[in-house]
This record gives sequence, C-alpha cells and structure tokens, in this order.
Amino acid sequence: MKVDIFDFHLPEELIAQVPLKNRTDSRLMVLNKETGDIKHEVFKNITEYLREGDCLVLNDTKVLPARLFGVKNDTGAKIEVLLLKQTEGDRWETLVKPAKRVKEGTEIEFGDGLLKAVCTGTSDHGGRILEFSYEGIFYEVLDQLGEMPLPPYIKEQLEDRDRYQTVYAREPGSAAAPTAGLHFTEELLEKIKAKGVHVTFITLHVGLGTFRPVSVDDVEGHDMHSEFYIMTEGTAELLNEVRRNGGRIITVGTTSTRTLETIASANDGNFKAGSGWTSIFIYPGYEFKAIDGMITNFHLPKSTLIMLVSALAGRENILRAYHTAVEERYRFFSFGDAMFII
Repeated sequence: MKVDIFDFHLPEELIAQVPLKNRTDSRLMVLNKETGDIKHEVFKNITEYLREGDCLVLNDTKVLPARLFGVKNDTGAKIEVLLLKQTEGDRWETLVKPAKRVKEGTEIEFGDGLLKAVCTGTSDHGGRILEFSYEGIFYEVLDQLGEMPLPPYIKEQLEDRDRYQTVYAREPGSAAAPTAGLHFTEELLEKIKAKGVHVTFITLHVGLGTFRPVSVDDVEGHDMHSEFYIMTEGTAELLNEVRRNGGRIITVGTTSTRTLETIASANDGNFKAGSGWTSIFIYPGYEFKAIDGMITNFHLPKSTLIMLVSALAGRENILRAYHTAVEERYRFFSFGDAMFII
C-alpha cells in the first residue's frame, strides 16, 4: 500500500494558526462511515448526534511546557531542548538544537541555574538523553521556565497557553495536545452527560512522533513511535458495560482510539485496566475491535493519522470528505475544525 494514495491538496491558508475565541464554535463535519454522506454542523451541536447509553472516551493527558532554552556551561552557547518522554527518574529523552554541540557529558543550564542538565547518551533520530537536577518539584520548575511546544506548522505565538490544553487535562506528560478534545468546554460536557451519555477518560501521553512524516514509500514499512497509556479499572468496567448494553463507544481523537484498540486487541475485544507502551499502527485493512465512532480533527496529507481515519471510514470516503472540507474552507490541523465519523 503506497503512502502517496493518502495525499491531498491543502492550501496553506487553511492551516489554522490560532484557536477560535470560543472552543465550541468550530465547524463540525459529520461523516457517515457506511454511506459516505456528509453533513455540515457547528461543534456545539454535537449532542444531537450522541445517544443515551453511548460512551464518550477522552484523553486527559496534559501538555508539558516542554520547550526549554538554555546555555552550555563551558561556552555559553545557546541550546534549545524539547522534552519528549521521561525514561527513568530525572532522565528524559529529548531533542536538542543544535544537536552537534551536545555530546555525552555536556552540561546545560536553564534560568540562571534554576534547572541544570547533563547529557548522558543518545537516542533514536538524533535525540539526546538528559539528566536534570533542580530544587523543589520538577513540573513546577518546568512551568516556570518552559514554553508550549506548538506543532511546526503553527507560526503564530499563542497568547494564552491554556488554549493548547483540553479543559479536562490533568495528567502531565505530553509533548503535544490531543487536539480533538480542544473543542470541548465544561458546559458542553455537562450537556452531553445530561443526555444520558457516559463520559470517561484514558491517558495517553502524546509524543512528537505524531508529527513525524512518513519517510517510506510503502505504508507497511513505517516504524511507528511508541507512547505510554493508562486505563483505570473504572473506565474498563464502564466500557465493558456499555458494550454489553448495546451502547456505542466513541473516542475523542486518534490517541484515545489507539489506546482502546491496543487494549481490546490484547484482551479478545474486551477492556482491562492497565498501563504500558503502545506502537499500534492503524491503516486500511485493520479490523476495529473497540470503537464505533470517533471525533477527530483534519490531519496532514500522507500522515499516519489520515491513514487511521481512512481505516475507520474508508479511504475514498475520507479523501472525498477532505476535498469537501477544502472546498468549504474548513480550518485544518491542531487549532482547526472537527470531524465526527459515525
């Protein structure tokens, strides 16, 4: 299966650079995965497409202010560090720029010494392992010194960094936001619950691999990045109950989808509490075991994310929907509009 068959033309001006003032004012394309039929809606009306007994599954990961700017102790050279994932204790897998200046043993200071790091090794794709030292609580120091790691296609500065967090974010650890969840407000979630729809949470810490382009010609040759997930006992029990009662399981975002499919695949289609790393790669031909529908944003051409939604709704349906979105001037990517595949 060639990667090129997931390509489409996207005018650059349709890439949303800033979030809308009101989260629920985003447009919503409703795509019937069986018929390919399309409806144009506003996100605040999503309750009309949810039923009593359904379960909405959201990812409660919280984006770290993971971009740090420091200097080398010996030369004073400026170094930019992007935290990717915590490996052990205060050791983190990171990307650094310029990487050639950071070798094993290199010491870096941030915020006049408030945070220090030493390079202890290298990782895949030119990454560096840094071990940090500090006084107090690491996440509080990071909150003081770090900046939000916005995706590379967003060129504008974000005035309010909470707009790159979901309103229900609570588990720190992501290098990127689960952006399908950015459309929800507390008020909308309460309205959804009032309709008799269950709302539950999983955690999957999003890595920057989600933005890494597919560099091979054939889909099957792509090496999928791994990400850490957690499912609680309460969520597992609820999802199994919803399934038994005939309700639909609807994920918010590709991260929630990958988590549920990973767990269901390992447990004969059932849900079980636990945590671990997933590198599941979902593309057309995959048989879904966990979900019935998904709320998602519009994704990059030839990305693993457009492959995932194509597996759920069919490549022809997805590409037709994307061409319609371009014609109708939908906003794309992280701060863009949404699609509900049902």
